[in-house]
Amino acid sequence: MNDLIKNAFSLGLGITVATKEKLESFVNELVAKGEVAPDESKELVAKLIKRGEEQQDDLKRIVRAQLLKLLGELHVATEDDIKRLEQRIDQLEQKSQA
Repeated sequence: MNDLIKNAFSLGLGITVATKEKLESFVNELVAKGEVAPDESKELVAKLIKRGEEQQDDLKRIVRAQLLKLLGELHVATEDDIKRLEQRIDQLEQKSQA
């Protein structure tokens, strides 16, 4: 069964888009073929779902890092940059009114 789990994990991003129902169907097919014991099926589904969620989180972090890098290379203003400019404008307006 360890090889089976490793093979399933190697599906990579495919697991992250799979729904719980699809995973349960996949595991039920494995049970029907005798590749997974019926009492192990729920545990396998839970492991696959957990692994899929972890991969999804990893993918989000990677995409976010790459996006931030790209925005920096393009010199796009961030929310923090805009807030600093707004604060600076407020300070200048206060000075000019005084």
